[in-house]
Amino acid sequence: MNPFFGSVFWLAVTLGVLVTFHEFGHFWVARRCGVKVLRFSVGFGNAIWKHVGRDGTEYQIAAIPLGGYVKMLDAREGEVDPALRSQEFTSQPIWKRIAIVAAGPGFNIIFTIAAFWLMFVLGRTDYAPIVTAAPQSMAAQAGIQSGDRLLTVGGESVATWSDSFDIIANAMLSRAPLAVTVRGADGKERSLVLPLNRLPAGEDIPHYLDKLGIEPAPAPAIVATVAPGYPAAMAGMQAGDQIVSVDGVAVKTFDDLSTQIIANAAKSPVLSLDVLRNGKPVQLTVTARMDSPDGGAPHWVIGVAQRPLEAAVQHYGPVKALGESLNLTWERTTDTFNMVGRMLTGQASTKNISGVIGIAQVANAAAKMGLDRFLEFLGLVSLSLAIINLLPIPILDGGHLLYYLIELIKGSPVSERTIIAGQYVGLALLVMLVGLTFFNDIHRIILPS
Repeated sequence: MNPFFGSVFWLAVTLGVLVTFHEFGHFWVARRCGVKVLRFSVGFGNAIWKHVGRDGTEYQIAAIPLGGYVKMLDAREGEVDPALRSQEFTSQPIWKRIAIVAAGPGFNIIFTIAAFWLMFVLGRTDYAPIVTAAPQSMAAQAGIQSGDRLLTVGGESVATWSDSFDIIANAMLSRAPLAVTVRGADGKERSLVLPLNRLPAGEDIPHYLDKLGIEPAPAPAIVATVAPGYPAAMAGMQAGDQIVSVDGVAVKTFDDLSTQIIANAAKSPVLSLDVLRNGKPVQLTVTARMDSPDGGAPHWVIGVAQRPLEAAVQHYGPVKALGESLNLTWERTTDTFNMVGRMLTGQASTKNISGVIGIAQVANAAAKMGLDRFLEFLGLVSLSLAIINLLPIPILDGGHLLYYLIELIKGSPVSERTIIAGQYVGLALLVMLVGLTFFNDIHRIILPS
């Protein structure tokens, strides 16, 4: 699928699922509290589909899929039939109003736990924390070498690249030295310190990662399979061969090999490859050809596939998966609040915030990686929606909860004048936030590095 249309499609799926679940929380609890629901809408604007249920509720899907709402019987919006007074929202006890408003974010949290649980039951695919460091990078200067396996990061044991990345990314925001323990390709363990305090202030995590220069170790230039009928097979290449050079240019990784094949074949498709086979040098002459085996744009190929990176699958039974899901939900919640706190205090840049465009791009990438990764993505976005909606900003759920807290303390509802003023303030804050996220997303597209 085209990346643009893929991003749009998976964004629609993401928002459709999560918004529906959020609004269903308000709807379900409102009904349980005896409040009449007039409309349940997924999306804003004109309805593209509408149905009136036997309960009298109007269900609709609207044209703008960037949110949704539940419209309840509310005396603030017009006259209420005396026969329906008991089903009107504002006449309900305060604990019912709190429950109805909190149900949306609450259902998002439930969705997060369920998505993480299913991800662990299916098996969360990941890579072993085997890394490499770009030449002259901060990580290389700290002593990280190609093929090092991370054992501990910041004092915590790590089993996957994702575990390592999460700790490193959070430490980058603090810009404090980070202790790591690695095991080298020679089997010896070393204790190192990543000098994150040397990172410049005010950058986002991708820029910090570029400066740190640490990433998963790429696949070595060892042939896993040779495609029958392709140039490599016709030249006598075998599975297990390690390609050490192309036309005299040394290659260490499969990425190096691909780069050299494309560059040299553009000059002459007849390539000289130096190979190690069972420790013995072999020289092969391979005539590359233009092909598109992956369905993409045609390019020079010889017909070999790389060995997959060492996998690290987190696969648990239903009971243990629930515990892991709760732990991951808590970790991501604390990470989010730490990020917000750092941005408010100036320790982290607001460049780290993404909006609809960023979500669409990540949704498409996650969907391509498999169901487990898409479930993790849905869980993370659902948790973010819950946290954002709980912020004490007027017009959000958290703003309404703040009003109810004030009502509990003072013993009477917040004045209509205060509510109207709060709505203007809340709308202004949301416009500023949305504008910031759009700016960040567009800036990343125009200036990606």
